[in-house]
Amino acid sequence: MGGDFGPSVVIPGAAIALGRHPDAEFLLFGDSALIDKELAAHPALKKVSRVVHTDVAVSMHDKPSQALRRGRKVSSMWLAIEAVKKGEADVAVSAGNTGALMAMARFCLRTLPGIDRPAIAATWPTVRGDSVVLDLGATIGGDAAHLKALAVMGAAMASVLFDLERPTVGLLNIGVEEIKGGEEIREAAELLRAMQSPPFEFIGFVEGDGIGSGAADVIVSEGFSGNIALKAAEGTARQIIQLLRDAMSRTWSAKIGYLFARGAFRALRDKIDPNKSNGGVFLGLNGIVVKSHGGTNADGFAYAVDVSYDMVRYDLLTKINQTLNRETGALVSTPSAQEAVS
Repeated sequence: MGGDFGPSVVIPGAAIALGRHPDAEFLLFGDSALIDKELAAHPALKKVSRVVHTDVAVSMHDKPSQALRRGRKVSSMWLAIEAVKKGEADVAVSAGNTGALMAMARFCLRTLPGIDRPAIAATWPTVRGDSVVLDLGATIGGDAAHLKALAVMGAAMASVLFDLERPTVGLLNIGVEEIKGGEEIREAAELLRAMQSPPFEFIGFVEGDGIGSGAADVIVSEGFSGNIALKAAEGTARQIIQLLRDAMSRTWSAKIGYLFARGAFRALRDKIDPNKSNGGVFLGLNGIVVKSHGGTNADGFAYAVDVSYDMVRYDLLTKINQTLNRETGALVSTPSAQEAVS
C-alpha cells in the first residue's frame, strides 16, 4: 500500500517480475478490495499470490515513531516484515515510507550479531558496470567498527549481485591520501587492512568522482554523506536528460542529428534512469527487506523485486554471516519461504 501510487504500481510491477522469475510466489498485504481490482488484470500473478487484508497503511508522511506506535502488528508494512520473521516469506519488498520501514524492520527482525546498525545498500551505475554503495541514509554517522561492518555486508551483496569471488572495496573520503578524512574513517581503513583473508580486496580511499568511474565494486560511506551523494547523482541524471532534450529540440539541424543518434541517447537514458537501479537492500538485519523508490513506475518496482529475488537465491545472509563469524564468532540462521509485498 506504500509509495506514491500503491497497488496500481506494485501489482503490475510484481507481475513483470513474475515473468522473469516464474518460481516466485507473493504475499500481498493491504486493502484487499484495491489489490483484487489490480490483480484481476494479471491472472498469472493472481494464481501465485495470497492477499492478506488490512485497513491500516503507513503514510509517506508518518514519522517512524508514529508508524511504530500506530501501525505495529496491524499495518501492511509491519505484516510484510513480520512474514519474514515468521519464515512465511524470504524477503519483504515495499515502496513505502523509508524511515518507517527501517524502524519497523529493525524492531521486528533485530540486527545480526556483530552489527550495531543496519544500512541501506543499492546498486549504482558506473562507466565500468554497476557498484554497490552503502550506507545511503539508514543512519547518520558511524565509528570505525560500523564502517568495517558496512564493508563486510557490501562486499557480500556485491559478490551475490555481480558473481565476484573477491569484490574490491573502497572507503568514500575527501582524498585518497592516508592522512585525509576524519579519525573514524582512517581507523576504519586500518581495521580493514588488518582483516585476515577477507572475502574482498580493500583498495583504500575513494573520492566522490570515483563512484561514477567505478573505482571499486563496493563504496562505503556513513549514511549522511552517502545519502547526499545519492540525491546529487539522481538530480544530475535528471539534469543531463533535460539538458539533452533542450539541446536536441533547439534547432532543425539538432533535431535531424537526434534522429540519427536517438539509439545512443536512448541507451544513455536507460543507463542513468533511477528506475533501472531501483531496490535498496536493508543490510544488517536478521532477514531481508528491500526498499523501492516511492515514486517508481511498474518497471522500477519490478527491478526491486528482481534485487530481492537475487538476495534470497544467492543466500545473502549466509554470505554476510560467514564473514562476521570469522571476525566475531557470530552466526545466525536465515528464514525462508515466499516474497512479501506491502
